[in-house]
Amino acid sequence: MDLFSNLQAEKAKLSPSEGRIADIILNDFEFAVSASIIELAERAAVSPPTVTRFCRRLGCDSFSDFKIRLARTAYVGMRYLKPEPKSSNAGDVAQEIITKAQNALFLLHDQLNIAAVERAVERIVSAEMVYAFGSGGNSSMVATELQNRLFRLGIRVTASADHSMQLMLTAAARPGDVIIGSSLSGRNAELVRSLKLASELGIPTIVITQTGSPVAEAADTVLAIDLSEGVNIFRPTSTRIAYLALVDIVASLVAYGVQAQAATTLRRIKEQLVKHRDGDDRQPLGD
Repeated sequence: MDLFSNLQAEKAKLSPSEGRIADIILNDFEFAVSASIIELAERAAVSPPTVTRFCRRLGCDSFSDFKIRLARTAYVGMRYLKPEPKSSNAGDVAQEIITKAQNALFLLHDQLNIAAVERAVERIVSAEMVYAFGSGGNSSMVATELQNRLFRLGIRVTASADHSMQLMLTAAARPGDVIIGSSLSGRNAELVRSLKLASELGIPTIVITQTGSPVAEAADTVLAIDLSEGVNIFRPTSTRIAYLALVDIVASLVAYGVQAQAATTLRRIKEQLVKHRDGDDRQPLGD
């Protein structure tokens, strides 16, 4: 358990003097990281031995051990120690979410590399099989959405969010196939391994990721998305909206590239939905 988890677990059990030390750490982290035991004791109006007992209560061997572990928490990010959303009002939250989604789409449009998109579409249109890879909460969703968008166009496609399966699918793929990878961070080492294997086997690769990242460096075609998220840890990432929009752009262009095939497949799918679910043609194609 990390230092702040220990502090949260023990806070209700602290004595008044120890509680003052805890408040300093939570409210003035920079001071706590740099302060000596005497400075921290003076600020909390306690004795140095009280500071030492406080440190041991949190599972530290000494004040020095406490300082080292406290400094390490900075690597996690200060925004997680004292998260402060601008507002928790429902109307404000709704406005922030929608505004961030709109901004993500506008920024995507501004930075979109159309030539790279066209290369990716050409690869997909001519592919015998498409493998969509992504892991984690967002990229696994993107991989599944790629499958969802492409199969209805008559494209042979499968998605995988499992690292081992991705590596096995890559090893079994053929040069006429194509692999599409998604990684919001661009630091998915397992995806990089699959991409490098694909390169060795002569299998074209496309990635949706950050510019200059390890995932981008390992791929043939990069559909770059570079967006800033801000500091609100409670707001879902708006970058995923841009990823889904890019998937829609690619899928639409693929549909135009295989128009006759796509129209036939879409009609067969719609026929089954009308027959077994909707009764007419007014509903969307699938849920």
